[in-house]
Amino acid sequence: MFDYYDLRKFIFMFDPETAHDIVEKFLKSADYFPTLFNPFIEKNFIDDKRLNQKIFGKTFLNPVGLGAGFDKNATMVRAMLAFGFGFTEIGTVTPKPQSGNPKPRLFRYPQYESIQNAMGFNNDGMYEVAKRVRKLYPFAIPIGVNIGKNKTTPQSEALKDYEKLINQFKELCDYMVINISSPNTPGLRDLQNEKFIKELFLMAKDITDKPILLKIAPDMEIQQAIDLTSMAVENGADGIIATNTTIDYTLIKNAKDFGGISGKVLKKKSFEIFKAISKELFGKTLLISVGGVDSAKEAYKRLKAGASLVQVYTALIFKGPSLIKNINEGILRLMESNGYKNIEEVIGADLK
Repeated sequence: MFDYYDLRKFIFMFDPETAHDIVEKFLKSADYFPTLFNPFIEKNFIDDKRLNQKIFGKTFLNPVGLGAGFDKNATMVRAMLAFGFGFTEIGTVTPKPQSGNPKPRLFRYPQYESIQNAMGFNNDGMYEVAKRVRKLYPFAIPIGVNIGKNKTTPQSEALKDYEKLINQFKELCDYMVINISSPNTPGLRDLQNEKFIKELFLMAKDITDKPILLKIAPDMEIQQAIDLTSMAVENGADGIIATNTTIDYTLIKNAKDFGGISGKVLKKKSFEIFKAISKELFGKTLLISVGGVDSAKEAYKRLKAGASLVQVYTALIFKGPSLIKNINEGILRLMESNGYKNIEEVIGADLK
């Protein structure tokens, strides 16, 4: 019988970035040998009508998606069905290809079930990524594209980078995410200000009616986060994703003093900021919760707090490919125990 934890011992023998590259090479094979992945799709993909939602005019068969950062270059989209994800998000993609920050830049903390990354938006650039997406879009599950500016682009020119990216992907995705909250591009988080966000969404909405969401950092003051996200929604944002990685290095003993931390240690911090934003914006826009989601109990908690969707990334590394199935089955059990007939009754239940 397959035991992921035995495989994990082998994977963890490699440094984190090498391990990711090995996994990527295997998962890329789904493009060439899709039938090999069919047994995993049948095993892991939960398609229960009680979990179905219509969002942005698309059907999300279940509420658990892959967070940005795992599939930076859209090389593993087909394989995400085998993990059981209800949607997937590629990127972060920048206009020009970039190699990212110097290595080592990815660190795992197994005792904390957490990761620290300082990747720096390493990706193949928008033209190469768009070429891959074009071959499979529209796909069996919704695809989001997470977009960010190039490291070498000055702050004064940042808006032009996002304009290029929106034009490139507006016909190749089901939604886009504005990433100005990664800690790994110098000065990027400085763009989390009302002036830039207002200009950005006014520009974006002039280009496309494709849903565009804003992803925020977990490290700002609660009221600042509320003000910023409210203003984004007022100026055309179709949703908020909370949160990105944290630069609170006190969460992990002997953490590096650079990059962003994700995983279990982010759970409390991420939920607190999400909960505050949801109290303000639930019912006014789509809300997605990410950061420390590692179980059905945690996902269910986020849904009840107002999230229509949740995203997973780091927990997948520590808990393996059955995680998404376990979360979805667990949500269904919790729904039954609470007497909910469908997921829409769960979403925002704590706010109603």
